[in-house]
Amino acid sequence: MSSCPAPPPAATAAVRPREDHGLADRIALSAATGRGAQLRTEDVHAWLAERRRAHVFHVERIPFAELGEWRFEPGSGNLVHRSGRFFTVEGMHVAEHGAPFGDGPRREWQQPVIRQPEVGILGILAKEIDGVLHFLMQAKMEPGNPNLLQLSPTVQATRSNYTKAHRGTDVKLIDHFMRPDRDRVIVDVLQSEQGSWFFRKSNRNMIVETVDEVPPLDDFRWLTLGQIAELLHEDETVNMNARTVLSCLPYRDTSPGALLSDAQLLSWFTGERSRHDVRVRRIPLASVRGWKHGVETIEHQDGRYFKVAAVAVRAGNREVVSWSQPLIEPVGLGVTAFLVREIGGVPHVLVHARAEGGFLDTVELAPTVQCTPGNYAHLPAADRPPFLDAVLDAPPSRIRYEAVHSEEGGRFLNARSRYLAVDADGTEAALDPPADYIWATPAQLRALTRHGHYLNVEARTLLACLNAVAARPQGKA
Repeated sequence: MSSCPAPPPAATAAVRPREDHGLADRIALSAATGRGAQLRTEDVHAWLAERRRAHVFHVERIPFAELGEWRFEPGSGNLVHRSGRFFTVEGMHVAEHGAPFGDGPRREWQQPVIRQPEVGILGILAKEIDGVLHFLMQAKMEPGNPNLLQLSPTVQATRSNYTKAHRGTDVKLIDHFMRPDRDRVIVDVLQSEQGSWFFRKSNRNMIVETVDEVPPLDDFRWLTLGQIAELLHEDETVNMNARTVLSCLPYRDTSPGALLSDAQLLSWFTGERSRHDVRVRRIPLASVRGWKHGVETIEHQDGRYFKVAAVAVRAGNREVVSWSQPLIEPVGLGVTAFLVREIGGVPHVLVHARAEGGFLDTVELAPTVQCTPGNYAHLPAADRPPFLDAVLDAPPSRIRYEAVHSEEGGRFLNARSRYLAVDADGTEAALDPPADYIWATPAQLRALTRHGHYLNVEARTLLACLNAVAARPQGKA
């Protein structure tokens, strides 16, 4: 009897290191390089000014009745686009209970909110030029930016943009991010947007390296991380979407330790998510209590928080050159700050487990202070946000970082916040802070940005700014 032939040997799959340790060296070199191969840092503002002059940019407020493709939906009163795409302005009812299954809500409110269930792409293209990683930044106009044009990611597009629901032109360089080569991905993670103004909105934050030639484009320039770090010290120059993507870069951890281990930090955060009971439901915009509907705005009856406004836009370098849309307009300049302490010789920042109605998972890590002070001016000091006075009263000698940055200019109008990192002492910020605050190192926060929905977008901006402080040459303020 003949024997059966032996089966062929199983194919051996190659394994690889789980992390590219050489990448951290390349990122560090880029962060230490203040002179780019294409454009000097001191020439960036002149280039941005030239791009403003090269295109028509015009934004004007209009009544809701002139929104064109937008309308208030019969019945619900929701502000919707006639195509059913893009986003809607709806109502949100939030009830935060003191503990799961508590007797009643600790805080309860209603408000307008932007609902945009599609996931957008925020992508920065990277390329090694003369041995140094450079990042392709775009001079992009957004109607809500006070200065209209800022540095943005290579690609900043909603699904409606890149599927051309607006019947516009192609999104430039989008192919690098639609199906990226896995060997070339540096960052790829879903991150949240503002939970106070968006309902469960996420974007795909990406950095992808290319070895291909990228055709020169007028509105794009290659910059090193050192150059971008310098520009992050300038007011309203690097936009929010670029900041959130850059915060996810895997910098090397040079700290010898931390007050809490990573396991302890995650255990505390998991406990905060578990103990917060935030119940959120969408409601018709027409039924939102405490808000007035006018000809040009929807605003709070006390004139606080924010407004819903309408604008008409003309922009020569966008996929669509003219359109109208609603925007959220905050009332007043925000303050967003980390208190910083050296603990055992290692810098730590005080983070807040913050619940916001629009978060996907109830709580995310936020800055020590994140508010618009004017919203609390009518309240006694005891009812103001914790640590606000420590930030507002800090002398210049204790401010490690300060700049005014705009929030997302595609959905928010003149949304600006003063971002700070402020040295604190034991009197202002003890090592045993209130229950929903904890000390963590920037390196621990950077590790968490590899995963979605741990750090909110304001904390990610501050993390990018702290990276910029670390990269800045000694002797520069």
